[in-house]
Amino acid sequence: MPLFLFLAFLLVPLLELVVIIQVGEAIGAWWTVVLLVADSIMGAVIVKREGARAWRDFRVAIAEHRWPGAEVVNGALVLVGGALLLTPGFVTDAVGLLCVLPGSRNLIARTLRTRVSPLPLRVVDLGAERMTTNRGQPDPQHGQPQGETLDVEVVSVERDDPPT
Repeated sequence: MPLFLFLAFLLVPLLELVVIIQVGEAIGAWWTVVLLVADSIMGAVIVKREGARAWRDFRVAIAEHRWPGAEVVNGALVLVGGALLLTPGFVTDAVGLLCVLPGSRNLIARTLRTRVSPLPLRVVDLGAERMTTNRGQPDPQHGQPQGETLDVEVVSVERDDPPT
């Protein structure tokens, strides 16, 4: 992994420089700068819109007592895409747009979800007296959650605010 990170931090900037120089030779230095600034502004607008949508979807999933796995992946991809769009360069902007635009983001998220196995979790919401699992739906016959259960024991509970 450290070798991969070293190569990424070395090769990506070099690739960006080569592409920027090639574009600058083709359309001129000033137009290249204008294009880089314009696509950063456009990316910021798209990230703001898609980030708000991802946050809204996350809050809806929580309000519906659903496991927000897909929403978290979408939000993380918007964050990664936003960081890449803020990085000056055409290659990182292209990858950032793929992470931010809904169609390609859904394809990337679906690919990530199939490659990463879900944790066996059961979420118990005592306020609504409803149990769900990472599958999201209770068993219709018994009202019990389907799927695997994570068996834990609470040892202690700490409060952030002092008791009054």
